Amino acid sequence: MMKTKMIATVVAALTSLGLSVANAQNFPSKTITIVVPTAAGGGNDAMARILSQKMGPLLGQTIIVENKPGANGAIAAEYVAKAPADGHMILFGYVATHGMNPALQKLKYDPIKDFEPIGLVGYSPTLMVASGTLKEKDSKAVIAYLKANSGKVSYASAGNGTAPHFAAELFKMNTGIDMLHVPYKGSAPAVTDTMAGQTQIMFPSLFTGAPHVKSGKLTAVAIAGDKRSQVLPNVPTLKELGINGVNVTQWYGLFAPAKTPKAVVQQINTAMNKVLNEKAVITQIEGQGTDVETSTPEQFKKLIADDLAKWKKVVQTAKLTAD
Repeated sequence: MMKTKMIATVVAALTSLGLSVANAQNFPSKTITIVVPTAAGGGNDAMARILSQKMGPLLGQTIIVENKPGANGAIAAEYVAKAPADGHMILFGYVATHGMNPALQKLKYDPIKDFEPIGLVGYSPTLMVASGTLKEKDSKAVIAYLKANSGKVSYASAGNGTAPHFAAELFKMNTGIDMLHVPYKGSAPAVTDTMAGQTQIMFPSLFTGAPHVKSGKLTAVAIAGDKRSQVLPNVPTLKELGINGVNVTQWYGLFAPAKTPKAVVQQINTAMNKVLNEKAVITQIEGQGTDVETSTPEQFKKLIADDLAKWKKVVQTAKLTAD
C-alpha cells in the first residue's frame, strides 16, 4: 500500500512538473494584464503603461493596464495573488503593497508567500516638504523651527501605512522631534492642506511634491534618501543636514502570483530589463521622478524581504497602529 501511494505521489509530481513546463513553453498564450494599485494618471500608472507598450512586442502579446486603486494597494495585490499562476496577470507593486502596509496590519495576502517577484523597475526618493505659508524657506531654518516647536507641528500623510506616514515616523524616531499625524485619504488632499498651511510638513514622493515646490506653494526641505535628486539638485539630503537613518526610498516592480513557473517569470524579467535599458524609456520613467534600476527575480526577492523587516521594526518601535 505504501509503495502504491509513493508511486502515485511521484506520478502526480511529474505530471505537475510536466504541466508547469508546458505552460511555460506556451507563454504567453493570451493578453497579459498589468494590475496597478493606484488610479489612472499617477506616476505608478504612467510607468506601468510605458512598460506595457514596450514589453508587448517583445513577448508577442498585447499587454493592457488595469487600475484597481484602494486600501493603499491592498485591493490590487490581493486580486493578483488569487489570479491563475500562469504569468498572464501581474502586479505593478511598490513599497506600500509589499513593505509598509503589510508591516502595519494583517492583510488578506502574504507579501512573501503569495507572489513571485519578477524584477525591479526603479527607485523614487521621498521628499520632505514644508508648507509655503511658513516664513522659514531654508532647509536648516525649517528643521530649527520643528525643533523649537516640537509637539506643536502637524504632518499630513496619504493615510496610515503609506510612505508619507512611515517617512514622518522614521524622521520623528531619528530626531526626537514630535509631530501630530493627520492622515488623509490619498496624497492629493494631503498636499492641498499642506500647501494651505492646515498641516505644516509632509513627506510626499518626489513625483508628487516637486511640481508644487517649483510653483513655490511648498518648500523643499530635504531628500529622504541616499543621494540628491536630479529633479531638484539643489535640495540637500537629510544626512547632509545632520539627520541620519531616515532613508525612505520608494521602489517599484513587477510581481506574478506564487507558483508561476520560473521560466515564465524569467521570460518577463528578460523582456522588462531589455525595455528598461532603452534610453527613451529611461528618460520617460525619470520624468516620473524615478531612477531606473533593474534586477534579477532573486535580487528583487531579497530587497522585498529586507524592506519588510525594516518597516516591521519601525512599526514596533514607534508603536504604530492601523487605526
